[in-house]
Amino acid sequence: MTLARSLIYQGVYTIWAFSMCFAFLPSLVMPYAASRFVVRFWTTSVFALLKATTGLGFRIEGEENIPEGPVIYASKHQSTWDTMIFPWFIRDSVVIIKKELFLIPFYGWYAKKYGCIGVDRGQGAAALRKMLRDARTATESGRSLVVFPEGTRAPPGEIRPIQPGIAALYRDLDIPVVPVALNSGHFWPRRSLIRRSGDITMRFLPPVAPGLDRKAFMKRLEEDLTEAQGELDAAAAKHLSGSP
Repeated sequence: MTLARSLIYQGVYTIWAFSMCFAFLPSLVMPYAASRFVVRFWTTSVFALLKATTGLGFRIEGEENIPEGPVIYASKHQSTWDTMIFPWFIRDSVVIIKKELFLIPFYGWYAKKYGCIGVDRGQGAAALRKMLRDARTATESGRSLVVFPEGTRAPPGEIRPIQPGIAALYRDLDIPVVPVALNSGHFWPRRSLIRRSGDITMRFLPPVAPGLDRKAFMKRLEEDLTEAQGELDAAAAKHLSGSP
């Protein structure tokens, strides 16, 4: 049943995505407000399709931990779902992504127009300096940043080291960092067609205020994320334990 429902979702999604790729093209030459509408409309439609075909929804916890003004969201990354929820839930948020994603037809065009920051990881220190300049421009205009500090998706239960870029952003921008844990990978596994029914949980943790030294900041971020991630992974595994 799970596979059948997942295949139905994938079939409808493919047709819908193909149609919307062309329908949204005018937004690429329109003001930013058009891109904001595209993102909101697209993600809302995908979430509705997921719920209708696979029974997959989500819930948000810890909204009270989100401070006013621009912040840096340092999020775990288990699934493609993670890249959709932030622009949908956090108005005008800027996601930091791999620069090569800009080369993907349609997706790359829309992501660049929306203001996503691309990082060329092969450029080393030069890439870090450019990321910091672009990030400062974004936050000075009132937009928050979304960073996946492990650098790539990791399956549930796998802990990957936090990359140094998040520490550089924390030091340079002097704004709070909000750790974010989630268990999307249990329901929408990476590189898989399976979409399991249930509710993905996304939890915003208490913010890390500016001012910590690099070592203390990295330790705090890793400990907070690891603890919350363990709780959410265990809850998802318990929910799915009775599923085929």
